[in-house]
Amino acid sequence: MTNQVSDVEDSKVVLFRRNATAVPRQRKAAGVDERRGQVLTTKVGLQMPAGLTFEDWERAGRQLSGIVNSSSWWLGDWLVYGKDHYTDRYQRGIRAAGLQYQTLRNYAWVSRRFDFSRRRAALSFQHHAELASLPIDEQELWLDRAEQMQWTTKQLRSAIRDAREDEVRDGSGTPETMRRLAVPGSRLQWWHKAAEQSGIDFEQWVLATLDNAAERALVEEEAEREQAGISA
Repeated sequence: MTNQVSDVEDSKVVLFRRNATAVPRQRKAAGVDERRGQVLTTKVGLQMPAGLTFEDWERAGRQLSGIVNSSSWWLGDWLVYGKDHYTDRYQRGIRAAGLQYQTLRNYAWVSRRFDFSRRRAALSFQHHAELASLPIDEQELWLDRAEQMQWTTKQLRSAIRDAREDEVRDGSGTPETMRRLAVPGSRLQWWHKAAEQSGIDFEQWVLATLDNAAERALVEEEAEREQAGISA
């Protein structure tokens, strides 16, 4: 199946179809509509042809899934590049593109945590997001396990949680001193909704949001110091 991009009524569409070389010549000679069996993606949805075979429907689903997963990496890398090269202008580019900044920052946070060479094509962006807050050696360990066991994101999350609980029971884990923060229930519901819309686990969303806030505060402080002529 090949993908063909074209313009239809001012919308970009992708045509999902079998490779043209796989179509018997006699079918072309018989005047069969070449667009039959194609699934078109537009800005407002999918155009599914009548009589679509199960094989074509399944193939389109696999390709759409791949695009969705890859787009998270693409957007994350795009924002990282913008922040690194256009410090004073990249937010203007985000607004012009009509993208949600908070979602992009979450994507960028995961992208920064995984160098291009360490990303596993067999695993989804969400697999990586589950591990983004861990040290690199632990990331690699869990990526290996998830890839070998073909875990879903939910299975990976459960395996990590079980491993942490085992460490606590065995006494091998190092308990961290934590200060509990009293948060109103309405605020928690709001945060959970934001995490869900961002497409990442709640804990990862909290960490990413706090990291981004800290980064922004430190950058602003450094800028103020430079303006005041004070060395950091």
